[in-house]
Amino acid sequence: MAKLAHAQWSSRMGFVLAAAGSAVGLGNIWRFSYMVGDSGGAAFVLVYLACVALVGLPILVAEWMIGRRGQKNPINTMADLAANHGKSKAWALIGVSGVLAAFLILSFYSVIGGWSLNYTLSSVIGTFNGQDADTISGLFGGMLASPTTLLLWHTAFIILVIGIVARGVTKGLESAARIMMPALVVLMLVLVGYGMTSGHFGEALAFMFSPDWDALDGGVVLAAMGQAFFTLSLGMGIMMAYGSYLGEDVNLISTARTVIILDTAIALLAGLAIFPIVFANGLSAGEGPGLIFVTLPLAFGNMAGGTVLGLMFFLLLTFAALTSAISLLEPVVETLEERTSLSRLAATFVSGIAVWALGVAALLSFNVWSEVLFFGLNIFDLLDTFTSKILLPLTGLGAIVFFATCLDKEESRKELRMDVYDYSLWNLLAKYVAPIGVAVVFLAGFF
Repeated sequence: MAKLAHAQWSSRMGFVLAAAGSAVGLGNIWRFSYMVGDSGGAAFVLVYLACVALVGLPILVAEWMIGRRGQKNPINTMADLAANHGKSKAWALIGVSGVLAAFLILSFYSVIGGWSLNYTLSSVIGTFNGQDADTISGLFGGMLASPTTLLLWHTAFIILVIGIVARGVTKGLESAARIMMPALVVLMLVLVGYGMTSGHFGEALAFMFSPDWDALDGGVVLAAMGQAFFTLSLGMGIMMAYGSYLGEDVNLISTARTVIILDTAIALLAGLAIFPIVFANGLSAGEGPGLIFVTLPLAFGNMAGGTVLGLMFFLLLTFAALTSAISLLEPVVETLEERTSLSRLAATFVSGIAVWALGVAALLSFNVWSEVLFFGLNIFDLLDTFTSKILLPLTGLGAIVFFATCLDKEESRKELRMDVYDYSLWNLLAKYVAPIGVAVVFLAGFF
């Protein structure tokens, strides 16, 4: 059966919202907030912002350009571009690594997305109202201990993701982003507005923007660099896939700036929404991953209007999880659709079911398979560690090195709409600063 022409975004705004939706996920709201809390607040934030500009921006633009030039899935794009520039087709392994990373990440990401759906319902029915710390902690522990509960919510989340992606680029990815991204921003602003009335907003501002340089050490710098790299959905094949749907009229540099500003603003707003609530309730900002699923439900359950605020917060978290999850499934679907005879619908179902099956193994690692360990890690942690410490840095490093050393510099300069001087500075970032940054994160993962 003949394949349809490669899909395109309907507008630059649709692409911006979809790319920002991919970048804005649990990493911005869940991971960013607890890392700020664990890493001393403002010192981490400032290093993170510098890393986004110096490392994240060049790699984001490189992945988009590679995708747009190839107009195919990440694997075929890398193979074709390498061949066209007289390079080894082994560069296609960068595409393989990215698609594999997206597949593996979504398998356990959907489990966490299921937690968010579960907590949204719990907020609606008032499960957290008036509960003490031990009870709230017990609710979270009980959820993890129940394979039936985890399976139910993991399945519900995957069904939502499959339903959106199956509709295609414009009707699925773009339409979902046009609805969920504005809703996410509105919910975030309402929560920040509440934080401003809590009496502890100034404390949150100081925590996030008044640096304690004594807290700055090598570990904080590495954590900030890693967060900057991962929050932009780099190294997952996503931005190559999204770039393949881009027309030549889109300015990559200005669009990347817009996406990064949106992504960073939402991460900072998340902190300004969360930390006033934490401080107002006398809780610790350094609670780690439990900040979202233990600390905040405790606060929501014991504050005026907490039921509504809790519902809004977990809706926000669910929207963020969905916008990222659909982007994680897309490179897998695009690859399967273009490299097999499967239709878009069939490729989405096959990919989604495979992701769901691996996710079942990941959720069972919290309970009935908790004793099943590989290299001392359960299945969930193994998937997380393998992707974050190996696949993502290697894929991102490969993409930026390919961009800087294999593509024709004059063609790249014209495509980026830069003069010779600006491009020389850009090339310095792309050829040296960004690769070194990624290499440092990669090597630090082993020590």
